[in-house]
Amino acid sequence: MISLDFLITALVVVLIPGTGVVYTVSIGLMLGWRASVAAAVGCTAGIIPHLAASVLGIAAILHTSAVAFQLIKILGVLYLLYLAWSMWRQGGSLQFEKETADTTRGIIVKGFLLNILNPKLSIFFLAFLPQFVVPDSSDSLTRMLVLSGVFMAMTFVVFVIYGVMAHSVRATVAASPAVQRWTQRTFAASFAALGVNLALSER
Repeated sequence: MISLDFLITALVVVLIPGTGVVYTVSIGLMLGWRASVAAAVGCTAGIIPHLAASVLGIAAILHTSAVAFQLIKILGVLYLLYLAWSMWRQGGSLQFEKETADTTRGIIVKGFLLNILNPKLSIFFLAFLPQFVVPDSSDSLTRMLVLSGVFMAMTFVVFVIYGVMAHSVRATVAASPAVQRWTQRTFAASFAALGVNLALSER
């Protein structure tokens, strides 16, 4: 049921750095590997509505409705710019905090919002998943759900690896104010650039 072509294509898609990767890496640097796992959970959960939309065909409506697409896109752009501003306003140095239950919940929610407010994901899955499903097959829905689950599992594992890798250099970043400033500005610029890219995107 799960072809090698699907696994390779899905892995390439997941490995490409995007908003979720940038967010997970930034959390891994600031709060440690456990917090990066929470970020991965949030980002992965944010994929569920898009996958559900693809399975149910709702993404097709989003694709054909300019108003719906633009509304979600604007919200996504504003949220990315908010994250960029939040990162930049820390005053020139990253805040290396201790993780708490409250921060964990906040991390998951932010990761969820980050992906759910990206309308391009629904369009992507609308074009991506059907390629690996036999049309009009009796088990097409089951196959879509299985492929969706595999994609989400791959996303979670890859994001956790990104977060753990970020945590591995956390001590080095924390020891150098100059590196902290460079890292902070890089993340802020990355979120801003992703916001601009989303703003300029077409359906």
